[in-house]
Amino acid sequence: MAKGGKGLNATGEFFRRRDEWRRHPMVGNQLRHATPGLGIAIVAFGIYLVGEAAYNRLYRPAGDNHH
Repeated sequence: MAKGGKGLNATGEFFRRRDEWRRHPMVGNQLRHATPGLGIAIVAFGIYLVGEAAYNRLYRPAGDNHH
C-alpha cells in the first residue's frame, strides 16, 4: 500500500473527477425538461376521470341496471 493515506486520497480524487459528469445540469432532470406539462396533464386527466365517475353515479338513468 502507499504511505499513510496518500493512496486513498489519490483514489478518492480519481473517482471524484470521474463522477463530476453526474452533477452536470443536463444529466439530471432530463425527463422533466423533455416532457413539459406532463404532470399537469396527468392531474387534469385524473380530475376528469373522477368527475366523470361522479357524474355517472349521480345521473344514471332509472332503467339502467348494467354495471
